Amino acid sequence: MTESTQGARGGAQRIADALVAQIQSGTLRPGDQVPTTAALAEQYGVNKNTASRALVALKGAGVLSGLAGGYTWVRVPPQHKKRSNERYHVEKASVLLPASERSSAGVSESDSGIPLDALHEDRAEYSVIEAPDDVREALGLPTGASVLRRIYTRQHAKRAGVDRSTSYLPFDVISGNPDLLDSTKEPWPGGTMHQLHTIGVELDKIVDHVTCDMPTPEEIRDFDIPPQVPVVRIRKISYSTEGDPVELMDIPIPADRIELIYTTRLERWNATD
Repeated sequence: MTESTQGARGGAQRIADALVAQIQSGTLRPGDQVPTTAALAEQYGVNKNTASRALVALKGAGVLSGLAGGYTWVRVPPQHKKRSNERYHVEKASVLLPASERSSAGVSESDSGIPLDALHEDRAEYSVIEAPDDVREALGLPTGASVLRRIYTRQHAKRAGVDRSTSYLPFDVISGNPDLLDSTKEPWPGGTMHQLHTIGVELDKIVDHVTCDMPTPEEIRDFDIPPQVPVVRIRKISYSTEGDPVELMDIPIPADRIELIYTTRLERWNATD
C-alpha cells in the first residue's frame, strides 16, 4: 500500500485521535496495551509506517509509553511531587521521636501523598563497594575507601515509571552498627538521619547541588520519560556537626513531575537596630 505524504499525515492523525478518544472514554486505561502497528494499519487502512507515526506522536505527547520495537501501552500518569528543603527540618525533628511516630513521619511519602503500603514496589539494594572517584572526592575519602551503596527503587503503580535514588555512606563511619548494613531493616523509621544518630552522628547541614541534563537510555526506559524531557539531578551531601560529609545521595527526577521549593530563612534584625 502506498500513501501520499498528506494522506499519511491524515491517517496518522486519525489513528491518534481515535486512540485518545478511547483513553478519554475509559475504553483504554492506564497500563493497557494498545494494538500493534500492524493491527492499527489493517484496522484503519493505512501502511505500517503511518500507524507507527501515530504511536510515536502519542509517545512524544506523553500519552503512550513503550520503546521502539516493543509493546506500547497507555502511559500511567507519573507521581507529581513537591520537594521542599523544609523537609530536612522535619526529618531531623523526627529523629528523637519514638519509633512508632518516626514510622509515620516519612518525608518521601509526604512529597507524593502516597503511603508506603500503597506502593506497587518499594525495594532497597545494599552493597559495599569501592567508592567511585567523584563520590570519594565529595566525601573526602582516601583512595580505595569503601562505601555502602544503597539503591532505592519505588514504583507507585504497575507499568508506571520508577523513582530511583542512590545513597553512599562511608563504610568506616557506619560499620560499628551492623543493622545499618542490613537491607532487610528497610524502610528504616526516621530514615538516614536516625540511622546516623544510632552511631552518634548528628547532621548540621545538607547541601543540595541541582543540575539538569538529558536522560540516559536506561532512565528513559525505567523512569518512563517522554522524548525531550530533561532530568533534574539533585546531589545531596549531608554534613555532621563536626563538618564532615557523611552521606552523598544522587536523586534523578524527570522534570515533568517535580516542583522544587526552596525556603530561605533570614536572620532578623534586632528590634533596636
